[in-house]
Amino acid sequence: MAFRDKELRVPAPLTIAGRRLKRYHVDQPERRISPEVERAAYAMLPHLLPAEDGDGTPAVGWVVLHRGADTGAYLLAYSWVWDNVVRVRIAAAGQPALDCPDDDPTRFVELDRPWVGCVWELGVLEHERAAWVRHVLAPERPDLPGWLADTRPEGPVGR
Repeated sequence: MAFRDKELRVPAPLTIAGRRLKRYHVDQPERRISPEVERAAYAMLPHLLPAEDGDGTPAVGWVVLHRGADTGAYLLAYSWVWDNVVRVRIAAAGQPALDCPDDDPTRFVELDRPWVGCVWELGVLEHERAAWVRHVLAPERPDLPGWLADTRPEGPVGR
């Protein structure tokens, strides 16, 4: 299997279900995430986010929407919980091998697998871990606006 980078784009953050989220889109240069796939993914997103648990951790996180090379689309919702722990829930569409009903990339279903992400998504996870330490855990006072503005640069992702 030949490996190749994919393209990372960083749309503006948004708030869903009371949680402030950075957004990352991973797609193929020749197959961008369509508006229909994006709409379907963000309609699914509230189902993947945790309720606030009152532990004092800010209701923040990030989302990765990834368009696969085939019919698949993947939505990963990462949330900071318990101060320094990352929680992830994942949905997929258009990938019958993952129990999706068909190959329609707009029909998202939640995955029940203990996965964290693929090599293209993990680059974002690496960045977000370091940004959380840099802006929230290490300073005397957490800098949530600084964390929210600190995104992985757009461009090739994977290597």
